[in-house]
Amino acid sequence: MMKLTCMFSFILLFGAAGLVVFIHLQDPEEIVHQQTPGLRYNMESQQPKKDCAPSNNQDEKIHGNAVAEFPIVNQRASLYPIPNGPTKHQNTDTKPNILFVIKDHQKKGTGANPARTHKRKRRFVIKKSPVLIAINGSFSNLSILKLEDRSDVKWKSLYETQRERKRIMRETCAKYKSNSKRIITPYHVSRIFVEDKYRILYCEVPKAGCSNWKRVLMVLNGLASSTRVIQHNTVHYGNYLKRLDGFDRNGINYRLNTYTKMLFVREPFEKLVSAFRDKFEHPNNYYHPVFGRPIISRYRINATKEALRTGSGVKFKEFIQYLLDVHRPVGMDIHWDHVNRLCSPCLIDYDFIGKFETMEEDANFFLHLINAPQNLTFPRFKDRHSDEERTTTQIMQQYFTQLSPTQRQRSYDFYYMDYLMFNYSKPFEDLY
Repeated sequence: MMKLTCMFSFILLFGAAGLVVFIHLQDPEEIVHQQTPGLRYNMESQQPKKDCAPSNNQDEKIHGNAVAEFPIVNQRASLYPIPNGPTKHQNTDTKPNILFVIKDHQKKGTGANPARTHKRKRRFVIKKSPVLIAINGSFSNLSILKLEDRSDVKWKSLYETQRERKRIMRETCAKYKSNSKRIITPYHVSRIFVEDKYRILYCEVPKAGCSNWKRVLMVLNGLASSTRVIQHNTVHYGNYLKRLDGFDRNGINYRLNTYTKMLFVREPFEKLVSAFRDKFEHPNNYYHPVFGRPIISRYRINATKEALRTGSGVKFKEFIQYLLDVHRPVGMDIHWDHVNRLCSPCLIDYDFIGKFETMEEDANFFLHLINAPQNLTFPRFKDRHSDEERTTTQIMQQYFTQLSPTQRQRSYDFYYMDYLMFNYSKPFEDLY
């Protein structure tokens, strides 16, 4: 009996000693690194498979030299082309805007050197983390109009419109976004397309003219002589345009700092109805099985076997039920996600904000500012379902009248930040 008691006491003492040693060897800084990715930024586990241009999975290409951080630089507006090649950063007395922290890609040594065990363990933890870019939220103004344009009433008016849009966006971000340290990962720049010749960064917002904008970028890059000769599949699946997350840390840093950053937005309800009509009212071998089947299964009473099998025939009311459900049977898609999430306008200082509703004058003003060829104008044609009328305010209202007042209000709440940030009016009078 005495021997059993001694053995039990020995086991308890040995276990306690092991626990103390384990806690002593833990580094609190490593625990902080392990908590960094994913949790703070609500990274979606399911990425959209098809959109205005399919993803190239370029997150894996983000590499850098084995250093601990990026140089600190200022993210400034650049509405005019500047000479190619890196330039020295000026205004060194200005408060820095961007701080980059990267993965360490050094290969681990094969030797079992106890003195380097801790360093290798730290590098392993950082390697699992995404590239992090911390931006302080300062916004720079539009570049000054060229001298010959200042007397032109048209250009001056469009310029003032841009200043006002940036002001509203800046104030909305300041009011509703936390002032604490904010960081972005390659996910936040994965929707940004790069045109190096005219130094443009374009954030793609589906159903807001993105197909034609990519045609324009391809022409600017010398890939085609005209936007009209670029076929639909070439735009969407050709992979001719580079994404910002496909560059290494220095490439991302340099382009954010020196290129003209622009996005085009659209009235949120009209954009939503446009996406619904395109994806669910026409044959689609991706959206019907991937989204249609779970939507019908969850929200349609007495659904037929054919509807459950194909996922075709989703009704707008069912689609809205899915959109507003916190326990959606299938994840979000970029075609109906918030612009605030797609382009991170409170983290990235966009120089130009265009609107779908004034697409022609906004787009051609932008092309004028970057000194694009004079014969290049924004295309007006619609290459998908060209015989079908574009989604207008009247068409949008026809769809939303199918909903109850509560569903309309919840839909407005869902897109509230987009309405606020881009200064769109309430689409229905009974909304609050």
